[in-house]
Amino acid sequence: MRILQVITSLHTGGAEKLVVDITRMLRTRGHVVDVVVFDGTNTPFMQRLRETQCKVYNLSTGGSVYSFSYIPKLRKIMKDYDIVHSHNTSPQFFVALANLACNKVIVTTEHNTTNRRRNNPVWKPIDKWMYNRYRKIICISDQAEENLKNYIGNYYDSITTIYNGVDVAAFYQAKPLENVKPNKFIVVMVAAFRKQKDQKTLIDAMSLLPQDEYELWLVGQGDCFEEVRHYAQSKGMQQRVKFWGNRTDVANVLHTADVVCMSSHYEGLSLSNIEGMSSGRPFIASDVDGLREVTKGYGVLFPHEDAEALAAIIQKLHDDKAYYDEVAEKCHQRAMMFDIEKMVDGYEAVYQELMHSK
Repeated sequence: MRILQVITSLHTGGAEKLVVDITRMLRTRGHVVDVVVFDGTNTPFMQRLRETQCKVYNLSTGGSVYSFSYIPKLRKIMKDYDIVHSHNTSPQFFVALANLACNKVIVTTEHNTTNRRRNNPVWKPIDKWMYNRYRKIICISDQAEENLKNYIGNYYDSITTIYNGVDVAAFYQAKPLENVKPNKFIVVMVAAFRKQKDQKTLIDAMSLLPQDEYELWLVGQGDCFEEVRHYAQSKGMQQRVKFWGNRTDVANVLHTADVVCMSSHYEGLSLSNIEGMSSGRPFIASDVDGLREVTKGYGVLFPHEDAEALAAIIQKLHDDKAYYDEVAEKCHQRAMMFDIEKMVDGYEAVYQELMHSK
């Protein structure tokens, strides 16, 4: 099959990592898989993608992700592929528009349980039209599927769920970074710096713990990076919070830390969630859509935006070795249910089904 993945950019994020991983693995299975990015800014994910030897079509560099100039460009590229698979809201919209003149088999993945557009009633009829253009809508969690059906209506029989997956063995067997760990209990969060991710609650929680025993590592980049950095300074935490930026060795960073945490307001099915659980470390998450589904009963949930409750959980994991080991083991067992091979099998099966039903 000739498959085209279309995504906004290859900055840090779960959708971006999924596109890189699925492109690499489907190509090893003999498929032609290439990628369109609206913003072709060079990033670590872009470098990893180019290592697969796939074609990368850059529609702009650093420009707006909403530009009607993308439609004729997409039409020209899409005509050479059997399947066109969009990710994130602007590619979903523009691929649907471009396909009016192409009549290709188009698929999309819904990577979150919600988005800002769903709060604006103007978008609802547009979104209903858009989703109806797709032969298959893939959600990355049961909660994401339920929320999407509530938004656009239950009558869409093209909606299905394929759980995100990661290379569990690679994360579990990773080596710690050398010569970087202080003699402190390290809590790490790997996430883009966006409002959704709420690094501030985690900073607040860390500020409640003894400063000579705990340190916070934040991995990622994004629009809110400077805002969060200034927030840490305003809380007197500049010496206790380490900002790592984007990393290509996330597995090694996770193995160097003691606990992995995500304090997001909402998620789809977070790859960082599964990666954290794969690392052999206890995983803590806010009790919200997308994180609850994977973490409950295995890792530890804390009430949304409750810094005091989060601090108490971190301290218990620090103080109680038996509890620490129990949570870490349960997290690893849970991660095994989301191995990357299962995810790729699911996507390949969808593509094959659609090709046979053309």
